[in-house]
Amino acid sequence: MNAISRRRFNLITLASGLTTGSFRTAEAAETKTSVVLLLSGSVADGGWGQLAYGGIKALQSNTNFKATFAENISQAQIQQVVRGYADDAYSLIIGHGYEFGGPLLEIAPDYPKTKFFVSSFLPQPKVPANILYADLAYFDAAYAAGSLAAMMSKKKKAVGFVGGGDNPTQQNMLKAFIAGAEKSVPGIKGLGIVTGDYNNAAKGKQAAATMIGNGADVIWHAADVTGLGAMQAAVEANVMVIGCYADQTSVAPKNIGTSFELNLSGMVGTVAKDVASGKFKGGIEWQPSLSEMWVLKAGSHGDHNPQVIDESTWKKFKGVWSDIATRKINVTALLK
Repeated sequence: MNAISRRRFNLITLASGLTTGSFRTAEAAETKTSVVLLLSGSVADGGWGQLAYGGIKALQSNTNFKATFAENISQAQIQQVVRGYADDAYSLIIGHGYEFGGPLLEIAPDYPKTKFFVSSFLPQPKVPANILYADLAYFDAAYAAGSLAAMMSKKKKAVGFVGGGDNPTQQNMLKAFIAGAEKSVPGIKGLGIVTGDYNNAAKGKQAAATMIGNGADVIWHAADVTGLGAMQAAVEANVMVIGCYADQTSVAPKNIGTSFELNLSGMVGTVAKDVASGKFKGGIEWQPSLSEMWVLKAGSHGDHNPQVIDESTWKKFKGVWSDIATRKINVTALLK
């Protein structure tokens, strides 16, 4: 296969609108652990991409690393982009998201000296030793969010989840949310709609409004821009809401109890430092705990807003959180 040089690829991507964080000339000597973060979306999305980019920014301030990123990569461009960085002998190539799982699995055997990481589940039992996948405790977080939503509910009738893309991860997050709600508060109903779209606020607003109309008085989302629409519906209906991926307190300051922030910056840093130290172990699925991958944040309030979640409810919820983090509650087993 003919390799496409990084210099030539830059010209191609600039012409097509694909943006990259920085470019490396073919003549530059590699003296540091080089890391590139690849994204299908933007680093300014306020969530999934931006949080992972925070890990790259941290590495850029570390003299032991050479870190960059490439954003807005389409499915059709993944192979070309990945092979370009691999041909440039990058130490670690991070494919951020489900869509990178298959292409990186195909490419990894061609570059045995390069390490690959995909922030998504292991796609099959056996994978090359130079690629690592991750279970980012999505289902644990969804169960915890369902539990908290049910505890927060005033009416104890229903709570709702708004999902993004129609994929196995979102479908299982829906199931976990419902299980967390219904097991934590007997008699309450867990509702959920997977919209099929991460970037449509109107769909999120409509989904949340539908569930609010069916009695839900707490809404959680895992849907990026679509989720912002869900939060807007909650504010307009004056029901409570839980944020996701980033601290979203500023979006609904009077209605939000807490946000489940995904520690993607820490994920990027951990994998990069493992590569630099020689501790990287591929061929498996990394399974960090709930408390390693998720952080509870509520702006200046700390981990929760006491005006929305009373201390008794928060204390009870933190017990559930601890049980999930220590695997006393096995969420994966509940989904089978």
